[in-house]
Amino acid sequence: MSIITVENLSKTYPVAVKEAGLRGTLTHFFHRTYRDVKAVQDVSFHIQPGEVVGFLGPNGAGKTTTLKMLTGLIHPSSGRINVAGHTPFTREQSFLKKITLVMGQKQQLIWDLPALDSLKINAAVYDISDKEFRGRVGELVEMLSLEDKLTQPVRKLSLGERMKAELLAALLHRPKVLFLDEPTLGLDVNAQVAVREFLREYNQRYQATVLLTSHYMADITALCQRVLLIYAGTLIYDGSLEGLLERFAPYREVKVELKEKLADKGEGGRSHTLCAEDSLTKLQTYGEVGAVEGCIVRFLIHREDLTQTVARILAELDVVDLTVTDPPVEEVIGRVFQAGAVA
Repeated sequence: MSIITVENLSKTYPVAVKEAGLRGTLTHFFHRTYRDVKAVQDVSFHIQPGEVVGFLGPNGAGKTTTLKMLTGLIHPSSGRINVAGHTPFTREQSFLKKITLVMGQKQQLIWDLPALDSLKINAAVYDISDKEFRGRVGELVEMLSLEDKLTQPVRKLSLGERMKAELLAALLHRPKVLFLDEPTLGLDVNAQVAVREFLREYNQRYQATVLLTSHYMADITALCQRVLLIYAGTLIYDGSLEGLLERFAPYREVKVELKEKLADKGEGGRSHTLCAEDSLTKLQTYGEVGAVEGCIVRFLIHREDLTQTVARILAELDVVDLTVTDPPVEEVIGRVFQAGAVA
């Protein structure tokens, strides 16, 4: 049975339209006209208990609007939502105890107080006993490596430590469903890795369901087996990362290490052999040249042409090494959004 059910979900905002100039201002003041902006359009998906699902899309695609509807912060214009057996926008206390929402650019901890004081407030809100509070804080502190940090004012914590403390506060009541909106935003590489490892361990330990949005594809590839892609308010893909590559990346990445790098231009703009432009033109006959760095050339080659093209490269170029892989998933998704692909 699904723990999150979304059927034909839509959200439309009326936006006032104002013409420029004094006349437009007066008209806007006395008689406003509106246009409808469709933030989310007819979105449907189901998530099973314990799943970790990535929710991806460019800025303005409708990700945060969808998360706010799933957590009951805003009312949908149409459609049906069920999260952990509840209709979110009714905001029942029993529902709020089952979910949490973490937004990387927002904070709930009180800036000038030690994080532990804010945690005690959260414990009171969620009716957590002192014994449970001490046990849960101790467990989460160990998982997040936050020893000796909770007694410091929040403003004195590093950004990574503060994000970990925010996660601790959000998970103190041990929710069944985690909605995470950019939880690693602005963190350095080490802090990002630490947060990912914690989320993976938390999911495995408590079988929590996670819906994660992130612009860092490393978050998605490290944590999610399944992804949802939303574009212009419409869901365009729901499936595995592998299926995403098969559907939207009809090419493979071929990385070739040549014995010699592309010739530099010599005196008068020419070298003794081929100039760089001539060499690049020749390389483009094998496929799309993604990048050239010294002796390393990266090609994007259509899957149906792969065998024949690799044979040509090996026969016609002075190759030291050659590898064939799928292109980076962030590049595939970027191309999908640039093309405005639809399901």
